[in-house]
Amino acid sequence: MKFRLSRTRVPLLATSAVFALFYTGACMRYDGFFSWTVFVNLLHDNAFLGLAAIGMTFVILAGGIDLSVGALVGFTSTFIARLIAHQLHPLPAILIALVIGTGFGAGMGALIRFAALPPFLVTLAGMFFMRGLGFAVSLETIPIKHPFYEAISEFSLRVFPVTALLFLVALIAAVYVAHYTPFGRAVYAIGGNEQSALLMALPVGRAKVRVYALSGFCSALAGVTYTFYTSSGNATAGTMLELDAIAAVVIGGTLLSGGVGYVFGTLIGVLILGVIQTIITFEGTLSSWWTKIAIGLLLLGFILLQRFLQSSAGRGGLGVANPAMARP
Repeated sequence: MKFRLSRTRVPLLATSAVFALFYTGACMRYDGFFSWTVFVNLLHDNAFLGLAAIGMTFVILAGGIDLSVGALVGFTSTFIARLIAHQLHPLPAILIALVIGTGFGAGMGALIRFAALPPFLVTLAGMFFMRGLGFAVSLETIPIKHPFYEAISEFSLRVFPVTALLFLVALIAAVYVAHYTPFGRAVYAIGGNEQSALLMALPVGRAKVRVYALSGFCSALAGVTYTFYTSSGNATAGTMLELDAIAAVVIGGTLLSGGVGYVFGTLIGVLILGVIQTIITFEGTLSSWWTKIAIGLLLLGFILLQRFLQSSAGRGGLGVANPAMARP
């Protein structure tokens, strides 16, 4: 039986090629770029973005959008820092913040599910609400001084960054959930065709709520990671992070129309954004705004690629002889 290249794999292959091109070119141009330290810093510096992007991947796979992730990062970091400043141990403070983030995401999912409201408007309202709530907790940066955070910092310096560990563990768990659980299969089915998912008796409504709850959890975990990264809480943290997360997901090969994509591709998308930032740092003569320019051009290129794949699929230009091969 003759197989042709599946359109579900083309964006991931393109993403991998772009990362290989950028990373190889940077290693050839800059001394010291090809080192373990630089690669670890790519994970360390972009861990909270990566965690937010993991949650965003599930939302986009289900055909939705979540604009509240950046604001939730800022609120979570400030909330944890405030609780610790009031003599609460970091572990229960972190647990409370994760519960709030998950509950907030589930609340938005419930509004989207039961009130049939557009995800864009619900999560936009959530973004304003959480950003304002973060500033209500504190208008200033709150430093975190606690033996628990000092131990984490020392571990990161001696062994491996805790922020990178959290990102990688969450990534592995997300890959498993997406590809090996009924919930993951329901997410892909909803994004592919919600009416077909209903006809297949899949729990569409419950899965939608759980998708946004998962996004809220990942965003809150990103806020926790931010406190580990900076040893502080700041209500402005995560400003515009939702756009970077969406960019990382799309560049990582997930189709904005939903139903097609890979969590692993999001990792590559995050790494591409990190490599661009690191290249500009190594160059030394370029403004940091060139990062946004490069990301914008890449994002446009991948959106055009998605459009081409969708139109080709409609004409039967790309696909597989075996339909099962089109499923991740």
